[in-house]
Amino acid sequence: MTIVWLRVSGLQTKFLFRTDMDPFFLPIKIVPPAERIRYGQKIMLAGSCFTEHIGTHLREIKFDILQNPNGILFDPVSVANSLISYIQPGLYDERDLFFHDELWQSWKHHGQFSDTDRNNMLSRINKVQEEAHAFLKKTDWLIITLGSSFVYVLNDTQKSVANCHRAPASWFTKKLLPVEETLAILDECFHRLFDFNPTLRLVLTISPVRHIRDGVIENNRSKARLIEAVHQLANKFNRTWYFPSYELVIDVLRDYRFFDRDLVHPNYMATSFVLEQFMEHYAEAESRSLAAEIRKLLIARKHRPLHPATDAHRRFLQEQYSRTKDLSQRYPHIDFREELEYFSVNGI
Repeated sequence: MTIVWLRVSGLQTKFLFRTDMDPFFLPIKIVPPAERIRYGQKIMLAGSCFTEHIGTHLREIKFDILQNPNGILFDPVSVANSLISYIQPGLYDERDLFFHDELWQSWKHHGQFSDTDRNNMLSRINKVQEEAHAFLKKTDWLIITLGSSFVYVLNDTQKSVANCHRAPASWFTKKLLPVEETLAILDECFHRLFDFNPTLRLVLTISPVRHIRDGVIENNRSKARLIEAVHQLANKFNRTWYFPSYELVIDVLRDYRFFDRDLVHPNYMATSFVLEQFMEHYAEAESRSLAAEIRKLLIARKHRPLHPATDAHRRFLQEQYSRTKDLSQRYPHIDFREELEYFSVNGI
């Protein structure tokens, strides 16, 4: 028996390998794009809650991102409709909202936009719509994470909704999208995106979060349809790549120790592992090196000393300030103002 340590974002996890058989981890081939992501490029992210993990990580290490302008979206129809709406942004008005459960809501947006004040909600979603239009026009990379093939169709209008907002189930008809329909929806969306932004590159991925409310078997059918559709699209468009978030969790880690207590959501170690694989295969070498330096600054900033008034701690802060100042001079397009202010004020 051989003991092997896997390092994940500074943490170590022990795994036992049998010497007389293949390792516990199945190998997986991740094909990187010819030109990789680098600092200074714009990255838009759209899709499921796993999108939030990727986007939050990239924002923390100071990539220029815009994440889920409509909020979290799960199915291909909602994602495609939101992206198309950014291409030709029209202002929402009161006809696009409905009042339910003491809140103004939008069938096209996540509940984070819901508000007791109708005008305030309209102002917020229209502002985001305009920001998304401007950002998408200059976006270098669009990362789309799909979560489910199930859509909910509003019976009154026969249109699918991005979020049910806890409305009565009798208002909707639940539908599992066929692969062909998913392909048609996303194919049209991608053509329009490339016409709008000719230099845009797409990264497609499937969320490893299990939609257990649909049922285990139904969730697997749903994921299988998404996987088939995005692979066909990645093979069709030469500026589109597939990143295997789903396979890294389900097939490589493949253990419930990598899930939260609900056995549905990948935990911190699992998401960290996926993010490290993403950076390794999709970010250029210089950007990976810079990201590592920025992570050190983030850890230093979060450090809570036992004795903050000591000379030792002040020297620590002054060292961090010098490192941050050096990075800000070497990479003037990256904003280090918060770190510089923190280390300078607390280092006095």
